[in-house]
Amino acid sequence: MYRTVATATAVGGLPTDSGEYVVSLDQVPRWSDTEYRSSLDYENGDPSFSNSYFADPLTSYSEITGNGTMSRFPVQHEVNSKVYLWRGHPWNLEVDAVVNSTNESMDEAHSSPGLHAAAGPGLVEECATLGGCRTGMAKVTNAYDLPARRVIHTVGPKYAVKYHTAAENALSHCYRSCLELLIDNGLQSIAMGCIYTDSKNYPREPAAHVAIRTVRRFLEKQKDRIKAVVFCTTTAVDTEIYKRLLPLYFPRDKHEEEVAISKLPADVGDENGETIIDERKIRIKPLPKKGIPKPPRASEDPPISDVGLVRRTSSYLDSYLDPAFMSLIKDPDQRRKEQWEKTAQAQSGWNCARLLGLGDLGGPPLSVAEEYSLHSRYLSKANSVNLSEIAEMKIVYRGGVDSEGRPVMVVVGAHFLLRCLDLERFVLYVVKEFEAVIKKPYTIVYFHSAASLQLQPDLGWMRWMQQILGRKHQRNLHAIYVLHPTFHLKATIFALQLFVDNVVWKKVVYVDRLLQLFRYVPREQLTIPDFVFQHDLEVNGGKGLIVDPRTKYVYQRP
Repeated sequence: MYRTVATATAVGGLPTDSGEYVVSLDQVPRWSDTEYRSSLDYENGDPSFSNSYFADPLTSYSEITGNGTMSRFPVQHEVNSKVYLWRGHPWNLEVDAVVNSTNESMDEAHSSPGLHAAAGPGLVEECATLGGCRTGMAKVTNAYDLPARRVIHTVGPKYAVKYHTAAENALSHCYRSCLELLIDNGLQSIAMGCIYTDSKNYPREPAAHVAIRTVRRFLEKQKDRIKAVVFCTTTAVDTEIYKRLLPLYFPRDKHEEEVAISKLPADVGDENGETIIDERKIRIKPLPKKGIPKPPRASEDPPISDVGLVRRTSSYLDSYLDPAFMSLIKDPDQRRKEQWEKTAQAQSGWNCARLLGLGDLGGPPLSVAEEYSLHSRYLSKANSVNLSEIAEMKIVYRGGVDSEGRPVMVVVGAHFLLRCLDLERFVLYVVKEFEAVIKKPYTIVYFHSAASLQLQPDLGWMRWMQQILGRKHQRNLHAIYVLHPTFHLKATIFALQLFVDNVVWKKVVYVDRLLQLFRYVPREQLTIPDFVFQHDLEVNGGKGLIVDPRTKYVYQRP
């Protein structure tokens, strides 16, 4: 589909046809190597810039010297060497990742024109499994037929003058999210076109300012981990805009740096390139130091009417603070869980579940909005922490598909070591793993083999876990196949049907032997621990089943 060309289209040259050739990175003009210097002269009198100096929110008054100020973007040759400007579509470049500007649904019709056609149908299918993408965020997929290794999809904001600052920061977050994903996936080079689009009414030149300054700030911090950032333009208008603006943020010599001081706009953002809003800054003052108490003097006692004006120590003030206000500093999910537990304890009358040792099941039910908010917060936290130690325990992991093509989640009860497990981190891991499958019909396979020897969480915890997963889990769950159930497990599931959720736990299907399980989920779609085979032989006596001790291949006895 692609062919390699001897030379790349230079900056300002003719547009390239999508999907016809491959351009390697060494064929793209490096910004620091180009000799185009007239962009800063503005001979035609560009009205979008002013020679007057505007106050810089990042520069203090102490930095202002005689005839000018210190540059906010000084010359950095190492940073400049990683920036490229190229006229053409990014997916023709042989780089590690290319950026696709798309919408929240990540559908082909609203993506960068020509990218899906060049990548092939596999990209559409993978995008459909990601569950969309929020504005300002980014997600990564394989590149399929493209010369790149990955495609990073991001959703640019819609622009309105009234919400200019919000749109500017969302656009800045798009570029930063793409670069963060590049590093997280162990990649080093990226080609990005103009994320802002005409359909979203974003002015092209202000958007280019946001793009270039965000990349500059990011490279200042991560220049050792990124090899190349290629700005790709497909129109003559965008090409000329980038030619004029790149010297402001990536000056190649002292002359460009000095001229840029007067040409840069007043607001160039914070250390990440985002707009600074003084009204929204959080100002935190240190608490008063707790000194050694001095004995009060009788002559200095204030009148009763002035008691409220006396300076108090922090420990004294703590006794007057409203506990409800102080609880706001806690994690919202922790507050909700504590409220849930207190409500359950406050309920009067007989609590059959508690008497049976099944935990508190009398907590308040959550509304649809509360469940969605709870699930979203847990998912956000799960995506921001490293849960590798939970993954290594192999308690929950993805399988293949069942006999009807539904994805399968595997749960191994014997690996659930309650005494050695941080339940809060385990919940985060479950939410993260289940998110990819619960949006469509799916199946759970639970291996209870030898799990009766381990302590298990009570029903109260199971109900809390189910509320976090939300109604999508309840609606799309097809069946729970339980292998090697015990009498105690069946009694527990019966209690779950009575006290927790009659809809979900009615979907349990008990399976006594592996061969019976393979009728629902093919053998090749499951990764089964060795002890499950051994347990099956011990329980069933090998009836109708032979296990190869070397390959663990299972087949029916003739």
